[in-house]
Formats: sequence, C-alpha cells, structure tokens
Amino acid sequence: MSDQHIRSILIAGGGTAGWMAAAALSTALKPDQCRIVLIESDEIGTVGVGEATIPPILLFNKILGVDEYTFVRETQGTFKLGIEFVGWLREGQRYFHPFGRYGDDFGLTPFHQQWLRARALGSTTPLDAWSLNHQAAYRGRFAIPTPQSERVFTTFSYAYHFDASLYARYLRTLAESRGVERVEGKIADVVLRPEDGFVERLTLADGRALDADLFIDCTGFRGLITEALGTGYDDWTHWLPCDRALAVPCARVGDPLPFTRSTARAAGWQWRIPLQHRTGNGQVYCSGAISDDDVHASLVANLDGAPEADPRQLRFTTGRRRKAWNRNCIALGLASGFLEPLESTSIHLIQTGISRLLSWFPDRDFDPLLAAEYNRLVDAEMESIRDFLVLHYQANARDEPFWRQCRAMPIPDSLAAKVEMFRANGRLIEREHELFHPPSWLAVLLGQGVVPATYDPLAGTVAPQELAAILGGMRQVIDQAAAGMPSHQHYIDRHCRAAARAPMPLAS
Repeated sequence: MSDQHIRSILIAGGGTAGWMAAAALSTALKPDQCRIVLIESDEIGTVGVGEATIPPILLFNKILGVDEYTFVRETQGTFKLGIEFVGWLREGQRYFHPFGRYGDDFGLTPFHQQWLRARALGSTTPLDAWSLNHQAAYRGRFAIPTPQSERVFTTFSYAYHFDASLYARYLRTLAESRGVERVEGKIADVVLRPEDGFVERLTLADGRALDADLFIDCTGFRGLITEALGTGYDDWTHWLPCDRALAVPCARVGDPLPFTRSTARAAGWQWRIPLQHRTGNGQVYCSGAISDDDVHASLVANLDGAPEADPRQLRFTTGRRRKAWNRNCIALGLASGFLEPLESTSIHLIQTGISRLLSWFPDRDFDPLLAAEYNRLVDAEMESIRDFLVLHYQANARDEPFWRQCRAMPIPDSLAAKVEMFRANGRLIEREHELFHPPSWLAVLLGQGVVPATYDPLAGTVAPQELAAILGGMRQVIDQAAAGMPSHQHYIDRHCRAAARAPMPLAS
C-alpha cells in the first residue's frame, strides 16, 4: 500500500488566521512528518476587528500548550466576562450578554423557567441578579477560578481581549519553534492542475514557485486561492446589512472594564474593547443608510481618549464561501466568510475551522466524503451564528430608518421558529452544532424585548415560598462571590501585567 500521507502544507497569509493555523498544525504534526510553510508579506496590512474573543479560545490555547498569564502579558490582554449592549432595543436601554450560566436548575425545569414563574408571582428582580459574570463585570471584578473555588464558580466563564497583532506574533514564535518555515513574499498567481482543478502551486511576485499537498487560504477578504478555485459566495446582506467598518485605537482612560461594549448608532453600532495599553474602537455600519463622513464624526466624538491613529475603513460583504473546503484547499478566517464582529466570533471561527480540519484530516487522495462533512459542520455553525446576529438587529424598537428596516426584514425560518417558541412559553430550541447555548440566547432575547407570554407548566411544581427561598439563597451566594473577587486591574497587575509599549495600530 502506497504512502498517501500529507507531507507538505502551505499556509497562504499570516495574521491571526495564518499563525493560529501554523501553531495548531505544528503542534499536531512533527517536522519530520510534514513540512509546514507560511507565506506572508510585511507590505500587506491586516484587518483590525478581531480583538475580542469567546470562552472556547481557552481550550485552543491549552491544546497549544500556552501559559495563560504569559499569553495575556505578551498580547497586552485583559479578561472578558461578556458583552454589554447599549441602546440596541431603544435609546438609553442596556443589557448584558454574560458568559456562563444563570443560577442552577432546580425543580423539573431550567433555571430561567423558575425565574419566569417568580416574575408571574410578582418578583421584579432582573435575571442578571443570578449571573455571576454579570455581577462581577459591573463591579469591575475578576478572578480565574481554581479547583478550590466555591461551587458557584461552575456557572462562571470568561474569555479575553487582546491585541491580535501581538497574538499573531506570539503564535509565530511558537510555530517557528516547532518547525514552521516563514517565507516573505506576495502571492502573484495560483496555479491549478489541469487534470482535476486541484491547487498545484503558488507563484510569488519575485518568480518563486511553492507547491504543497494541502493549501490553507488565510489571505483575508481577497481569498486568493478560494477565488481561483471558483468557490462562490453566499451573500447574507439581506439579513446582515452592515457592509463597512471604521476602526481606530485610542488612549486608555481609567482601568479596563472586564467586558466588551457594543453601542447602537444611527445606522449600525460601535465597539469598545479595553486592552492594557489602549482601547480598541470601531463603528460597523450600512453604507446605504449613512455617509462615511457622518460615521467618522460619530466615531471620533464617542472615543474615551485621544485617537492614536487615523481611522481605517474596512469594506466587506457578510456571508460565507459555498465551500470552506474545496479540493485540496481549506479557507480560514476572512477568506471563508465574514459575519461581522458583533458577538466576537471571527477568531472563534478560525479556531473551529482548524479543529475540524484536524478531526477530518485528509491524505493525498482527498476523499470527498471528508470535505463534505467538514463543509456541513462549517455551514451549520455559520448559519447558527448568523441567526444569533440577525436577532440583535431584527428585534428592536428604535426609530431610525435603518433600524425600522431591520425590524421589518424577513428573517431565516430557523430563527423565526426560535423566537416564536420563546415568545410563547420561554422554551429555547437547541440545534446541533450551535455555538451559542441557551444562556446566550436567553440574554439576547430578553435584552431585545422578546418576552415570553407564560412559562413551562412544570415550574409550578415548586411551591411559591420554596421558590422564593431558593432564588434568594442563590442570589446571595452569587452576590457574595462577586463582591469577594479582586478588581480586574488588581488581578492583572498581580498576575499578567504587560511591559509598557508604544501605541500600535489595530491589526487583525
């Protein structure tokens, strides 16, 4: 039997996607098993919206053998307990999407059903009172749970904010120490094999030619290899109409908050991401509903500190490639599609793309069954994230033309079914391969004004006095746990404070 193992991998493009792929692949494959080469050009800029993450990145870093405190220190990172949404339902209103759970289930139903019943009995305490993440975030507190932590910390979860250019640099050092070769150069041409349309080699601007068995496309929005393969693109702007972003860093003002902030604006929204050395900012917007000049003025007027660079514009089309895996090429990051950074999923989708590649790793025969399953899983996750993002836009009560248009737009059937079920009885439909679990859907549905008409009848099996006592006890434990944490800044200073750096421009 002939040896059909993959012997060479060529990663086209660096940045966050390229170096995440290089670090993961070099962890799984030893240099004598497979040669891994990454091509990137210092002349090509990177996109600056990927500085906030969600909890699964902890597992990715752990698999790479990354020391957590060193990683946070080297990337000027801070910790993230969730996302605050300001003005998304209406001007002046705000809500919090926490990582982690609300309370503990009891009786015969999920926790939130017992909370709904308590509301029906007259309670006015918001659900956030039973979120340890929320209670810690709004106190500006943070601590990583330890094995000795109280049981309440099983409801707690966190992620990071970091300078993604420094993350890429950190991963580059790691990958190169494990045998990855970096080639400086600009890709000029993608050469396909005439007999089957597979990628044969990449030609660089200086004439060099590089071949491989497997190609990873991390060339950003351009998707150079993916485009050459004629992959096609599903445009989702009829559901996610924002098509531009303006990004700018500003000086840090005060201690960093342990959460991301997303503030609704006239025709889109503004992000605020606190790092140790600066604050990342940007405004995502619909170019058909507002001028670039008006967005520029709005963004600059709403910065906490002095801007540290000129705002940089990004243009995109929300949607996905029709095949993330096409022939002998895997598209990762922006090359595979873009769902905007509203729920910090961009880096996560790179991570899951890599994880799925390792789960369905091919040989040189490139069995189409592997590609089909990989693409099925990618599509399912992308669609579930799409639905979650659309919910933020569609369920609103704002008065501006952009928001009225979003409120009136048809939504995917899969999302409509979730909203209808929750509005009727508070039940949350879960589907296979969804990234966001019931607590996340619960936070956004309630935050966007989708209120259940009733609750699960089995919640009534708990007597009212017992219900009040259980809820009161849980609330007290959560409040005490949050109050007992150190401040976010104190925790960073003690464990992972970064060395002072000069201000840097945003990067992907």
